[in-house]
Amino acid sequence: MTREGGCLCGAVRFRAEGEPLNVRVCHCRNCQKAMGSPFFARALFPQAALSVEGETARYASSEAIDRVFCRVCGTRLFSWRTNGSGAGVALAAFDDRNAFAPTEHIWVSEKMDWVKLDDGLPQYKGTALP
Repeated sequence: MTREGGCLCGAVRFRAEGEPLNVRVCHCRNCQKAMGSPFFARALFPQAALSVEGETARYASSEAIDRVFCRVCGTRLFSWRTNGSGAGVALAAFDDRNAFAPTEHIWVSEKMDWVKLDDGLPQYKGTALP
């Protein structure tokens, strides 16, 4: 299966091959700040399964994660693991924004107080493995 997506202005396009390793909503403080949102809903793919066209920029938000965004419009597209293992693709950046539904919430210990999680999905105080 191939899914495509891109940024707001269209300067960056991406293609994801195969199925994601997992689909999670992360409520950690780094994701909140990086996304300018209460959480980051993303599908994790092996980096080798992604192809990206267009000019992107990166910001190292931690030792483990680079945030990748469009240089033109600033759309935040990926959380790119620096160890080469995977990349979280923003669910709303896919052309079919309903292509993937989250299966769990991670870092709920850092979620914003007014966010109510009543979707019945598993919740983890920190990260979930893998």
